[in-house]
Amino acid sequence: MAEAERIIGTPDTPEAAGAEPEQPDQPGQSEATRPRGKRRIAVLFAVATFAYLLDLGSKLLVVAKLEHHAPIEIIGDWLKFEAIRNAGAAFGFGEAFTVIFTVIAAAVIVVIARLARKLYSLPWAIALGLLLGGALGNLTDRIFRSPGIFEGAVVDFIAPKGFAVFNLADSAIVCGGILIVLLSFKGLDPDGTVHKG
Repeated sequence: MAEAERIIGTPDTPEAAGAEPEQPDQPGQSEATRPRGKRRIAVLFAVATFAYLLDLGSKLLVVAKLEHHAPIEIIGDWLKFEAIRNAGAAFGFGEAFTVIFTVIAAAVIVVIARLARKLYSLPWAIALGLLLGGALGNLTDRIFRSPGIFEGAVVDFIAPKGFAVFNLADSAIVCGGILIVLLSFKGLDPDGTVHKG
């Protein structure tokens, strides 16, 4: 009874549908939950693809149209588009550790890919998709842009007044991270279960 109270049923779990709970290794589990799990994985990669392509497209446009040109004022002095090359982490921190940040981004991608196999929560799928898309966006810069492989400088262009310049990949990573913190605070796990406080 205590275990049943600890796990709150969701549309992704047999408990939510009024069915008897099944152990993950039981043969009957595959038909009951695997299709929903696959849909969550599809959402993760769809969000990641959208975030990645949006970031990649914006950077290509910035390099072609804005780099080596005067900044474009969007909201007076409060928000500008200004092309810079950033060898550091998000928001320009740690420029001396470009290779380390590249390795960290690659590790994040591997961890997310492994976690996706146990994913049955839509909010977690969205959060991880944002993280994956953002990490891939900046990793692409680090691999393919000058000065060299794994040392490439990331293209940043969003410049709020009094704040570091960043890009859409940074924004996706931050939004995904905030969503993960909120989901963890609420006790929602990637497998769809909710832990009471």
